[in-house]
Amino acid sequence: MTTAAAPTRSRTEVESLAAFASGSRWQDLSADAVEALKIRVLDAFGCAIGALDAPPVQAVRTLNASLGGNPLSTLIGGGKTAPDRAAFLNGAAVRYLDFNDAYLAPHETCHPSDNVAPLLAAAEYAKASGRDFLVALAVAYQVQCRLSDVAPVRAKGFDHTVQGVYAAAAGAARAMALPAEQTANAIAIAGTAQNALRVTRTGALSNWKGLAYPHAAMNAVYAALLAQSGITGPLAVFEGNKGLKDAITGAFEIDWQHEDLERVTRAIIKRYNAEIHSQSAIEGLLALKRRTGVPADGIDAISLDTFDVAFNIIGGGEEGGKKDIRTKEEADHSLPYMLAAAYLDGGLGPAQYRPERIARKDVQDLLQRVDVRPDPAFSARFPREMACRVTLRTKDGRTHSVEQTDYPGFTTHPMNWDEAVEKFQSLAKDADPVRVRGLITAVSRLEEIPVSDLTPLLATVRPH
Repeated sequence: MTTAAAPTRSRTEVESLAAFASGSRWQDLSADAVEALKIRVLDAFGCAIGALDAPPVQAVRTLNASLGGNPLSTLIGGGKTAPDRAAFLNGAAVRYLDFNDAYLAPHETCHPSDNVAPLLAAAEYAKASGRDFLVALAVAYQVQCRLSDVAPVRAKGFDHTVQGVYAAAAGAARAMALPAEQTANAIAIAGTAQNALRVTRTGALSNWKGLAYPHAAMNAVYAALLAQSGITGPLAVFEGNKGLKDAITGAFEIDWQHEDLERVTRAIIKRYNAEIHSQSAIEGLLALKRRTGVPADGIDAISLDTFDVAFNIIGGGEEGGKKDIRTKEEADHSLPYMLAAAYLDGGLGPAQYRPERIARKDVQDLLQRVDVRPDPAFSARFPREMACRVTLRTKDGRTHSVEQTDYPGFTTHPMNWDEAVEKFQSLAKDADPVRVRGLITAVSRLEEIPVSDLTPLLATVRPH
């Protein structure tokens, strides 16, 4: 008697993604991608060091210390804990300032260097090489950016961490060298469990704005650890009944077999410590200030015509009013505040978000005289450009205007290594300069060293 062969099950979409992630190799990275990855790693570390003393980061550190955890992954600023908890605390530090990179898709924006912290924790746990860490990070960039391209969720009321958790899980699994089957389960577990609401970034903003991605990434690392331990997940997470497409995004297609690792080269880096869609407006306003010399007390009003994404997220559009500013989280997501503070202080850095600066009468008065409007013509040029028009109206009746399409750090003027070092040094200015130089050197040659040579430097680079 002949026994019929069992039918062959077709590969699910998450299994195709897992094959892409687990099969990615160092040789798949171009020289440009390697350079872009190292620039973004250094940028993320600078953001983290600059935020180590921030109250939310300190609160998470205190909680982490009280809970404990096997000392398997290093904490930036000192200490070790379990990999998932390291992913959360280090991710909170990277994200707090809102100064790390971004990727612009037509209907979604994400911050793919949010993946640096979870992948570092996973890579250290797995005793990975610097090359494997960089490949894993390139995988995470590719996954998050491509999902943002074709499967936006913001208009449906969900946060960009929804796409990000697939990226963090894929990257963590690659950093841990999990086989394709376990990688698929890790991504499926993480993606099924983490569908966060956009209310995180609407209305009155809370500390959670800076902690939402670290939380998702922490769970992505834990999902990879679960998969490594034999736990399975729903492999039809994308296309299945009540899966991502059915429940949230609608139909989309990505042929993972033909994806590369180059999306990192299209991520942009912030010049100003401000929400990403504000960068060109701030650049234009400061150029206008230099050109005209109008003192702040001579301004009657500032008008900004900008693209609809900027208006809706940070200009007072669909995600809520932006003129009742009391906290750091509200300030760095308010075009009126950011423009007012930039004009008054000549720039925007962490100092502009201290509570005493936010509360001062000069900035509170000026931000009430900032008007933001969407312009359909500028909207049509996004995300190829960050087109906007800034107009000053003075108290003596004159007007001055400038149009801006980009800023240094945008895809048209990408940040190079020397500029990244300069930004890093400004954020780490209160740390020991010898340790700062050591960390810069380690990142510059990350492909030549194990992750275990990098993490001790991160533990010792902290503000005095």
